[in-house]
Amino acid sequence: MANQSSRYPILCASFNQDNSGFAISTKDGFKIIDSNTGRLCYDRAVGAFIIVEMLYSSSLLAIVGAGEQPSLSPRRLCLFNTTTGAPLREMTFLTSILAVRLNRKRLVVVLQEKTYIYDSNSLSMLDTIDTVPNLKGLCAFSPSLEGCFLALPATTAKGAVLVYNVMELQLHCEIDAHRSPLAAIALSSNGKYIATASEQGTIIRVHLVSEATKSYSFRRGTCPSTIFSLSFAPSLQLPDILVATSSSGSVHIFSLGFETNQRTKMSGSFLGSILPYSVNDALDPAHHHVLHNAVSAGVRSYAVVRKVDKVADSSSSEIASCRAIISLIAYNGYFQEYTFTLNSQNESTWSLEREFNLVAVISGNAETS
Repeated sequence: MANQSSRYPILCASFNQDNSGFAISTKDGFKIIDSNTGRLCYDRAVGAFIIVEMLYSSSLLAIVGAGEQPSLSPRRLCLFNTTTGAPLREMTFLTSILAVRLNRKRLVVVLQEKTYIYDSNSLSMLDTIDTVPNLKGLCAFSPSLEGCFLALPATTAKGAVLVYNVMELQLHCEIDAHRSPLAAIALSSNGKYIATASEQGTIIRVHLVSEATKSYSFRRGTCPSTIFSLSFAPSLQLPDILVATSSSGSVHIFSLGFETNQRTKMSGSFLGSILPYSVNDALDPAHHHVLHNAVSAGVRSYAVVRKVDKVADSSSSEIASCRAIISLIAYNGYFQEYTFTLNSQNESTWSLEREFNLVAVISGNAETS
């Protein structure tokens, strides 16, 4: 997730595929930090980068320069080995690279009007996708090899999404999600669900990828706001929660049901968010939980759900509470980690567990405050 403005110290920020680590870039270089401990794992001060993507916790990085130095062209993708400190392969494109996504089998490179799919091991080109002008490099990628999908804007006139199966190298579906152009999209880690937000930012929708016509709506608010990030909780089935950040400075959590096809059962169960069967419906506000003023209004931010634990009631098989770990990166230079707890009465609490200055991280564990 690259920062479009240079007024903040963080130029880009990205978590790896399992959210166990993250990368940030400043005007001086980039850093790899362990999400669990805040420990600095790697630091390279060689100039500004607009893209730094990790492959899980391996030594492989995909990096793209910000263009402030001739050797760091925004048209050049470098696959970099942090163990040897040397590039493994460089690939140069005709226009600037706007986004890069990768897993153990596929490498995706997004340009303004073309998207390239490569084999991650041989780096042979497998497919080229002609796209509508994608000035922000908007895309979503599910790293699972069983449901390995890539989502891209389908049009600039409204919020439609193209979903490609990058393992089978074919178009999977097109989803008409919003009347306004897209601002954010996210795929669940297993590729089963996709979340979208338009430039209005008032409604967030969740779609079942296998049934592109089925959509569920969640109201974030009534006033327009720019959605900076969307992220599902890790799960093999329907993710338990969806987290969003916006230009209002708030963090939003939407609690999701466990079974999309059992509306009656869901309505009476814990976290039983009634997922509406029409895109015109909006989720009951009771299932929308907000942490206000997590960052200053207007500051770009990026949040992920790193872990979800559910506690069962000792006297029954029902879930008594849900506890989630939310990690937040603000582009003004700060990392925050919250514990979000939701009980069976739908009462939620937020607790700030850690906060530290990303730019000041040098070595060892980050200092918390």
